Amino acid sequence: MTAILTVTLNPTVDLSIHADQVAPERKLRCSRPETDPGGGGLNVSRAISALGGHSTAFVALGGPTGDKVMHLLAEQGIGLAPFPAPGETRQSLTVTDAATGEQYRFVMPGPTWSTSDVTKVLDRIAKAAPENGIVVLSGSQPPGVPDDFPARLATKISRTRARFFLDTSGKALHQLLTAGAKPVDVLRMDDLEAEDLAGRALPTRVDSADFAQELVKRGIARAVVVARGADGNVLATESERWVAQAIPDKVVSKVGAGDSFVAAFTLSLGRGLTLPEALRWGAAAAAAAVMTPATDLCTRADVKRLLRASSLEKI
Repeated sequence: MTAILTVTLNPTVDLSIHADQVAPERKLRCSRPETDPGGGGLNVSRAISALGGHSTAFVALGGPTGDKVMHLLAEQGIGLAPFPAPGETRQSLTVTDAATGEQYRFVMPGPTWSTSDVTKVLDRIAKAAPENGIVVLSGSQPPGVPDDFPARLATKISRTRARFFLDTSGKALHQLLTAGAKPVDVLRMDDLEAEDLAGRALPTRVDSADFAQELVKRGIARAVVVARGADGNVLATESERWVAQAIPDKVVSKVGAGDSFVAAFTLSLGRGLTLPEALRWGAAAAAAAVMTPATDLCTRADVKRLLRASSLEKI
């Protein structure tokens, strides 16, 4: 089993509650909050654990909320590599309207990082990268962290023997196109992020595969995954293009689907499966995640069941 290190610079304590009805200017009587450690990389580690795997979570933590994250991770048996954040770890709130099923997600920004903080964390991640292992950077960047952070980390990781998997968005994703960094091993994005990056609509699987393969040929990544929601997950390398699809029984909450995909995909590759096989596992995990409420992720039983009914084909 290949060692896996997940990286979370902007973790959170996720609070999830239900209210009978969400309406303005009135007191809302809510359920008792469910509390989970959150942030892209931490969610990946949590889902890896749920699937029977192991990872170490490199996470920037600060203040009492950071202590709470450490406690929640310890309860779930997840290995921790803490890094001192420059301020208090943030909180996030998900409120579900029980009358409509609609979710309202309130996300705080996190502490502001200095140039010195960024330099230190780049060095620490590179030192923590497992030899011949996998490093996963997933989730939002806190204020002060430059847009080229993933590109800079890709270059740092290239000096080790670890593979680098990246799930990012926004300006950090666009920065990869011009940064001149070493290619990441796997780059994942959703369909809207892909269209924003491409500057054009990508209405079909073939369109997504064409764009993903274009990024590979430009030297941005060795493999690119575009998640198309219910239409499946597309993967392209320089020579191959695949799509995997798994159909959930029902959609309860889309929160955590992407992180569950990354977890199952990464764990599968760490166990020696091929890229297409890992894509199929990722698709099943994403579908399993949307069947669970609020900040819950995929379950092992659902993933295995959906995997058996999933499809994988070349495009």
